[in-house]
Amino acid sequence: MNLIFRMLWLFIWRVRHCRRIGFLGTSVIRYRALPTDCDINMHLTNSRYPSFMDLARTYMLAEMGLLKAFLKRGWMPIVNASEFTYIRDIKPLQHFDVESKVVGWDDKYFYIEQRFVSERGLHCIVHVRGVFVCRGHQVPIKDLIAAAGFTGTAPELPPEVVKWKQFLDLKKARNLLSRAA
Repeated sequence: MNLIFRMLWLFIWRVRHCRRIGFLGTSVIRYRALPTDCDINMHLTNSRYPSFMDLARTYMLAEMGLLKAFLKRGWMPIVNASEFTYIRDIKPLQHFDVESKVVGWDDKYFYIEQRFVSERGLHCIVHVRGVFVCRGHQVPIKDLIAAAGFTGTAPELPPEVVKWKQFLDLKKARNLLSRAA
């Protein structure tokens, strides 16, 4: 239930008072790990990370100045894949930041890096691959880039994202082969 309150707080207050960042800038939003976010091991449960990431990506769009425009057009973000690397736990009542940034794109997907950071250091790093859809169809990347007002060239994807992308392509190819057999 507390994520509903966090989402409401995000839309009612945080989005209206957020700073502005560039399209390739880093968005930072702060949270506290409440006892209801923690599991029996007394740390932030793994299932909460994606929920905080969803809120952080929404906040990132607001900081970019794109949230209202994209919602007005009916463009909805969809996560296609994600990969998590957990480094250290987040304790109950501990403050932590979720840092989000677009690290690149190809002809079909956006790639976003999200990091969970506190005064204790890096807790988790996540790569997310996603698209925007409108009325059941994918919004072309070039349309999204144009709507964002970005006129530069696409940044080179980080090596770990390139390898992850290759791994996802391999999984897809193996699945297609197994279906054909």
